[in-house]
Amino acid sequence: MMLAQLNRIIALIVLAIADPLAAQTATTQVFELPAGSRPHDVAPAPDGKIWYTAQRQGALGILDPATGEIRQVPLGEGSAPHGVIQGPDGAAWITDGGQNAIVRVDPATEQVTVWRLPDEVGPANLNTGAFDGDGIHWFTGQNGIYGRLDPATGEMRVFRDPDGRGPYGIASTPSGEVYYVSLAGSHLARIDRATGEITVIEPPTPGAGLRRVWSDSRGDLWIAGWNSGLLYRYRPSDGSWASWAPPGEAPQVYAVYVDERDTVWISDFGANATLSFNPPTEAFTSYPGSGPEANVRQILGRPGEIFLPESGLDRLMLVRTAPAG
Repeated sequence: MMLAQLNRIIALIVLAIADPLAAQTATTQVFELPAGSRPHDVAPAPDGKIWYTAQRQGALGILDPATGEIRQVPLGEGSAPHGVIQGPDGAAWITDGGQNAIVRVDPATEQVTVWRLPDEVGPANLNTGAFDGDGIHWFTGQNGIYGRLDPATGEMRVFRDPDGRGPYGIASTPSGEVYYVSLAGSHLARIDRATGEITVIEPPTPGAGLRRVWSDSRGDLWIAGWNSGLLYRYRPSDGSWASWAPPGEAPQVYAVYVDERDTVWISDFGANATLSFNPPTEAFTSYPGSGPEANVRQILGRPGEIFLPESGLDRLMLVRTAPAG
């Protein structure tokens, strides 16, 4: 196989950025994905590979960053996958809006298992998933639902958000609690894992358009404000909120992720960039998209690596940082 085909690398850039330490240690590498795949969400695989949802091709993509080799696993007829995460079992767990189902892909055999939502729920526009401390898979649907699936039994329950449309990003904390955010409803919700009921938590900015949420190592929640253009922090321990405005005239904060250093990463559609935010210094560092309208819709990673699926360009950018410590 040709070296260029193996690597599929279109850029290797040492960034000149505001944070001197980051400037010395951070590099980016960009991989071309299959044309038309429209990678939406991304997650680390247990074998060092990277998973992404090929939303327009109904597949789970698998990228080997060491060789650049890519293959895609079809998920089923009508599939349009949105979110993907690695479960406690090491498998890929996918929220598939096209099949209106939760899908599991075994990384060893690539066997696809599908759990469809009950017919009475209707099309949910499934978005994102997270596992709680008991190994239960929780998920959101932008048409006004959230739900849970017990992988051990296959039992599924679906609940209605009190504000209707909007449930989008979802995340678990180190203690195993689960929170989701509503884009249309502009609220944060804490799920009672025993009953499925939620406690609605209003942000300080009306109509903020909360899109994604992630927990840091202390259990503080970092939240993307799509409409407000702000990065929020909600502290469950005392109920306090804080917010920061990314640099630029019209930020549109879409994705949020917190790495092993508790550095916060966000994607800003307005700036066509991904930004890291250092909470102690309150400094932002910019990583420009690899081309116009890169549209990074989710961010995930593992120690020393940040994954940025550029849905607008059919590319995946890998940011390598220095190991913690």
